[in-house]
Amino acid sequence: MPRALLSVSDKAGLVDLARALIARHWNLISTGGTAKALRDAGLAVKDISEVTGFPEMLDGRVKTLHPVVHGGLLYRRDLPEHVAAVEAHGIHAIDLVVVNLYPFRQTAARVGVLPHDVIEQIDIGGPSMLRSAAKNFSAVTVVCDPADYPRVIAELDSKDEEGGLILRRDLAAKVFAHTASYDSAIAGWLQHQVAPDDPFPATLPLAFEKAQGLRYGENPEQRAAFYVERAGAGLASLEQLGGKELSFNNLLDVDGALMAIAPFLEQVACAIIKHTTPCGLAIGATPLEAYQKALACDPTSAFGGVVAFSVPIDDATADAMSTLFLECIVAPAISDSAADLLGRKKNLRVLIGTLPASDAGGMDIKRVRGGVLLQDRMVVPTGDIPWKVVTKRAPSAAELVDLAFAWRASAAVKSNAIVLARNGATLGIGAGQMSRVDASFLAGHKATQAGHDTAGSALASDAFFPFRDGVDSAATVGVTAIVQPGGSMRDAEVIAAADEHGIAMVFTGKRLFRH
Repeated sequence: MPRALLSVSDKAGLVDLARALIARHWNLISTGGTAKALRDAGLAVKDISEVTGFPEMLDGRVKTLHPVVHGGLLYRRDLPEHVAAVEAHGIHAIDLVVVNLYPFRQTAARVGVLPHDVIEQIDIGGPSMLRSAAKNFSAVTVVCDPADYPRVIAELDSKDEEGGLILRRDLAAKVFAHTASYDSAIAGWLQHQVAPDDPFPATLPLAFEKAQGLRYGENPEQRAAFYVERAGAGLASLEQLGGKELSFNNLLDVDGALMAIAPFLEQVACAIIKHTTPCGLAIGATPLEAYQKALACDPTSAFGGVVAFSVPIDDATADAMSTLFLECIVAPAISDSAADLLGRKKNLRVLIGTLPASDAGGMDIKRVRGGVLLQDRMVVPTGDIPWKVVTKRAPSAAELVDLAFAWRASAAVKSNAIVLARNGATLGIGAGQMSRVDASFLAGHKATQAGHDTAGSALASDAFFPFRDGVDSAATVGVTAIVQPGGSMRDAEVIAAADEHGIAMVFTGKRLFRH
């Protein structure tokens, strides 16, 4: 009779799997809590100590690390010398291994957990069995994910030998990816214990799981897929209602939309994104008002864009958006009737779920040729902004409100970035320009092109003005207040230019570059 060794921390589906194996005349071997769970369900199971002839010891640290276990997993059934060796030592084949590992990540993430408790969740025997079984996938089936139990049972009933080998190879690959991810988490935690204040370890262990394949990348000839740090987090947590499959570019734009709206999650806000950069961002009393104000910034560029809301979408807002071609809409929730209305647009994707806020304390990774760049994630202030008035005239109360909005909005705009704003809405955005004066000109040009009266508007610059020409350009469209980091060698000239034009200027001392 074939033998299965079951030793799992996650006992979801365990009893059903075990019953299915017994019904197909398999003998079960198990350990500790897994054996107890099976016996409690009335199932026959043999303790691992009966197989090895050696008791579990050292608080369970040693129980499956034994030649009888690994010999039964690793010997090649097609080599007479292997078969003779295991027979000589009384070792019997183990044909199926079902193991999932101690919850190391969950334990390490607990607030106030002691290092000793984390260390005890470093699984040794589990990964060893998984790797032994996976190496010998030509003869042994290995399972580390309860989601694969139905596939295994279905294959046991099949007579397709080639299909069985394909399944075993697939499960083996999954095991090695799983143990690599598990070891990466342990390495990262240990490195943090050695240098808790250093976010940049000597080696960078990374592990991501494939969430979905994508139709193609930025261009049709580029293959693409979406990988996540953990299932059900970030973009992967959003539920898609209708529309075709998300593309590589869609996901980049959705991420840009969430970045743009993150500083305004406590307000009624709307961001419209095109090519990862806002072409409109606004707050309002209702989602409809916020959408209309955001759209008014640059209605031409909004065509084919991604729209994000900080609040649920109501019928009136859905009706307004239904007249514009959009790729995606993102919001915390949507009314049934609004979802029905937008669902009539064949290719529109509506993504619903808790909007991930800015990941303060997290890290950004950017791929470059031959390696990656790692940096702290930029945190945009949502409360009071510490700034210094540097001009003769201080901003009015109304200008301070507009400056705060413009400053936060500029964080999501590709640098060089200039944002014109008034009354909780962007009027013009100059994004991704090679010179700051061009960005300043473009923001004013787009605002006037869209029919906005820019007199009395506020301007935010994501980095300092290297010359006074950006301020001069802003003055030509009626800007009366500017917020910028400061720090240029020519700050005095820039401040003098603002004073000449009667513009109030404040320095934040912080740059908001987004490359």
